[in-house]
Amino acid sequence: MSKSLRILIAEDEFLVLMGTKSYVEKLGHQVIATATDGEKAVELALKEKPDLVIMDINMPKLDGIDAIRQINDTYYIPSIIVSGYHDEKLIKRATDEGVLYYLLKPIDIEELKIAINISLAKYEEIKSLKEELNTTKNALEARKHIEKAKGILMERMNLKEPEAMKYLQKVSRDKNKKLVVVAKEMIEADALFHSK
Repeated sequence: MSKSLRILIAEDEFLVLMGTKSYVEKLGHQVIATATDGEKAVELALKEKPDLVIMDINMPKLDGIDAIRQINDTYYIPSIIVSGYHDEKLIKRATDEGVLYYLLKPIDIEELKIAINISLAKYEEIKSLKEELNTTKNALEARKHIEKAKGILMERMNLKEPEAMKYLQKVSRDKNKKLVVVAKEMIEADALFHSK
């Protein structure tokens, strides 16, 4: 990953925190904040909006997974969980809360590099899927309005479907407005006219 990231590290053991911070900086990234308890980690993440969160699972005040859930409830920030032991239940819980990678202590710089790269790749994939989903949702929504407006034109002006579509397209061009905007305006006008 060539891009330098802004990273938040949350770890309650001072030596582990300093070691992780050193690795992150050696990998060319910037540590923008550190926290030694879960509540502080949430507060800093929401304030600083880092590119990535590296969080120990066993944190005072609020455990790492709950902290990540609270962060993700406001902003979805890619995250890596670090744990002293392998536990399937914790891995599943972490995954359910949106954690992208699970590292076991003691971590080394190569493992951390891989974890960061995989987490960012997964994050980009998730972001892309969400955008695709939104585009599809918007297209379906637009389609519904256009179909309804065509139905109104066919009924009120006694037009066939292709003629109604051509009429909508002409109004769209003439008014220099998107087809869906013209369709919505037509539906609103029809509702107003027929509510009287």
